[in-house]
Amino acid sequence: MKPSIAFAAVLTSLSLGSCHRATTQATSAAAASAPTTPTPAQPLARQSAPSAGKDFPGFDRNEYPGDDTMAQMHATFAFTGYWLTVPPGAQFNQWSGKRDLLRKQGWGFLVLANGKLEKEILAAQAAGVPAAALGQRDALAAVAAATAEGFPAHTLLFLDQEEGGRLTAPQAAYLLAWTEAVAASTYKAGVYASGQLTPDDPGTVIDTIREIRESVGKGHLHPVEFFDAQDTCPPSNGCTVTTPPIATAGEPDVIAWQYSQSPRRPSLTAACATTYAADGNCYAPGFPKIFLDNDVATSPDPSHGR
Repeated sequence: MKPSIAFAAVLTSLSLGSCHRATTQATSAAAASAPTTPTPAQPLARQSAPSAGKDFPGFDRNEYPGDDTMAQMHATFAFTGYWLTVPPGAQFNQWSGKRDLLRKQGWGFLVLANGKLEKEILAAQAAGVPAAALGQRDALAAVAAATAEGFPAHTLLFLDQEEGGRLTAPQAAYLLAWTEAVAASTYKAGVYASGQLTPDDPGTVIDTIREIRESVGKGHLHPVEFFDAQDTCPPSNGCTVTTPPIATAGEPDVIAWQYSQSPRRPSLTAACATTYAADGNCYAPGFPKIFLDNDVATSPDPSHGR
């Protein structure tokens, strides 16, 4: 169902930032109210990566922090988001070629590929490229990049679905064509999407992960794993490396949960606002210039990309 004009505005306001916000803060209302120069933050307390049998802390951001910084950050985080393609809002992919170094440093991976926004899908359709064909093309590019980076067969590749709420028909066609094309390769398909409940038809709510899961089931398509974006406090506990139990994310059987974003979304994070820096960002422990999104996963290598 295509959203009404009123709901389209709600959907736009609930667009995810994930990974997106780590490079293009000015695209969100929270970023627009933040100072141009980030306010120095008090670093979070350091925490060692947890032992086996527990949830594992990780992070994602668009900009690569640097080789030495990554080596030091591994004292706190077990896994890192890793972009196969140019991240949203960026001019080039700073993560390209870093897999082998990070693997030797001991990192696990949450492998990401940039997805198209609805306006980009519609522009491609107007130019004669159907949404499904565009999804297949982008999937093949992600598979080629994963192969070039040396990720082994069966690595889980996550499509970055930035816009939350109910997907329009072109968005759904693009996304499901992407996941099917990846699943037909030597890799497995996943989606980063919103687990945030949003208004839908009168008296009902929807979250994007639930909708995608239902569409996959109804279409008898290949299984899709999920990286849940849900930074509402609670269930999130905000900008902290003391991870909330992934079971409290509100979505069953997710592989990973992004429980904080930079910058924070004020309307969703009022209860944990004091855990963020004054400029609204979440900074890496010991690195007050490295803002990021906090993640938790059921594995220290959620994409199985080592």
